[in-house]
Amino acid sequence: MSNINIFDRYYKRYDAWYERNKFVYLSEIEAVKKVLPKRGKGLEIGVGTGRFASVLGIKYGVDPSKRMLKIAKERGVEVRLGYGENLPFADATFDYVAIIMTLCFVKDPVKVLNEARRVLRKGRIIISIIDKQSFLGKFYQRKKSVFYKEANFFDVKELVALLKMTGFYRFSYYQTIYKFPDEIKSIQKPRKGFGEGAFVVISAYKLPSFIPSSF
Repeated sequence: MSNINIFDRYYKRYDAWYERNKFVYLSEIEAVKKVLPKRGKGLEIGVGTGRFASVLGIKYGVDPSKRMLKIAKERGVEVRLGYGENLPFADATFDYVAIIMTLCFVKDPVKVLNEARRVLRKGRIIISIIDKQSFLGKFYQRKKSVFYKEANFFDVKELVALLKMTGFYRFSYYQTIYKFPDEIKSIQKPRKGFGEGAFVVISAYKLPSFIPSSF
């Protein structure tokens, strides 16, 4: 079963996870806020059910799951059906692009990052991951849950290398989630850097002049 079929089939289960683990969710929201622009036209690639975009004020979202997009639309996100590897938007459309807990599920992360750069004006990209070197990343890789069994996890250095390769620079980092989700009973404050928290947010800017290579 492909990732898109998994999320289309289990979309209610996916969305309910955030209800059961609300302090994990709120902690992740706070970490993303640290680097998210306060104004501008934003897009979330892999918007899913709109859990992040709707709370963070990201107006536009794209996702290949029709069932998830229906919920995102109900939450006020302007949605488009599509894949990150071939975004249904013109060049230089957005001031920032967010990819929150999505890059590990895509077939071609380099294409997704190239597409993100294409639709950006001069702004930044914000990416969140579960660091594969963290305690939680290692657990998810062993557990092979219905959602993560097909995932390709990254660590921060790997992701930074991909971002440099696809025309991004000026990196900043925030982290959160220092315990397993079922142990978290309050919001965990984000800290600068990476290496302690399992959830890492990376912000980078689009290079003013960049010619992509053929991969």
